[in-house]
Amino acid sequence: MARVIHTGDTHLGYRQYHAPERRQDFLDAFRAVVEDAVAEDVDAVVHAGDLYHDRQPGLRDILDTISVLRPLRDADIPFLAVVGNHEGTRDAQWLDLFETLGLAERLDDSPRRVGDTAFYGLDYVPESKRDDLDYEFDGHDAGHAALVSHGLFTPFPHADWDLDVVLSEATVDFDAVLLGDNHAADTAQVGDAWVTYCGSTERASASERDPRGYNVVEFEDDVAIARKGIETREFVFVDVDLGPEDGTAFVQERLREHDLADAVVVVTVEGDGENVTPAEIERFGDEHGALLTRVNDRREVDSETDVEVSFADPDDAVRERVREMGLSEPALDVDATVRDATVADANVRERVEQRAEAVLDGDDGGLDPNGDGDEERTTESSGEANADADDGAQTATMEDFL
Repeated sequence: MARVIHTGDTHLGYRQYHAPERRQDFLDAFRAVVEDAVAEDVDAVVHAGDLYHDRQPGLRDILDTISVLRPLRDADIPFLAVVGNHEGTRDAQWLDLFETLGLAERLDDSPRRVGDTAFYGLDYVPESKRDDLDYEFDGHDAGHAALVSHGLFTPFPHADWDLDVVLSEATVDFDAVLLGDNHAADTAQVGDAWVTYCGSTERASASERDPRGYNVVEFEDDVAIARKGIETREFVFVDVDLGPEDGTAFVQERLREHDLADAVVVVTVEGDGENVTPAEIERFGDEHGALLTRVNDRREVDSETDVEVSFADPDDAVRERVREMGLSEPALDVDATVRDATVADANVRERVEQRAEAVLDGDDGGLDPNGDGDEERTTESSGEANADADDGAQTATMEDFL
């Protein structure tokens, strides 16, 4: 028998809405999972990718991760993980660093046995490179086998990766597939295998309204999957359908109906009504104790084209417009580099020149800032994740956390 926690999409280091409190929230959610693992004495914690939000996490985020993982090592609970699309898939990964420190193990095509279950890993692979995969895995003598991977697989929404192909071509018969990338928890059966997404541990976008948590998976005679919630910062979703004469004051009255203390408040405006001033609504939320307030006005704008404006995610709107322009991949990389808050102004010219030279040399990898051309897969701006990576003095060393 083996009983493991299946988690993923922790997106550590994500300073959502440019709020440092939100970065701490993502870390606290991950810590809650680890604390549960130790308290429940599970056999392993399995992480299905996107440990970090950005492929270049700040030193503070790395040190915080070490401090969270150390109790697992002390409790002799292995942390088994794969690499997600936010972390990139070229060269060495931060996961490899944690492996050298004895804090993690990176799953691959060789079995890692936990109890009577063999665990395998398949890192995120860009869609353009999946035709080259052979899905060859080493054999095992365990009673069960589980594949851990990261991507949008069928039969779930937004899929671009055919799980039937993976399972039919794999050289190992898997009883379970433990997935990351889709932030909504879900479970299905594909052939003889149970397939499940654990969902994200924190809300990485305002569209993620369901409670956050992780899966507990037991391998005994069969595979049993249970859901366990974790406590995260409160999100207050206020959906307002304006009548013809309604406006900012009406929205404020709707906000009075909710407890906004320390919450992330997301106001969505639809219907008719007058113009709504986001700044006034956000100020109203602040005055009533909200951590922050964001307004999404989904009403059509009277212009030559219909435009949806999200005041919560201006960076997303910019990226969407860039995608609509149909730029080449190198051009998209240059655009991302110029707008990347983690790249110092003095280094932008050098990074762009390196990208241009890579294209001329025939290297398609270049300087893709999100790993293998996955810019449009990011849920929020990756640049803001580390905008304050160097805030405050860093006096601790890695040895202090081991």
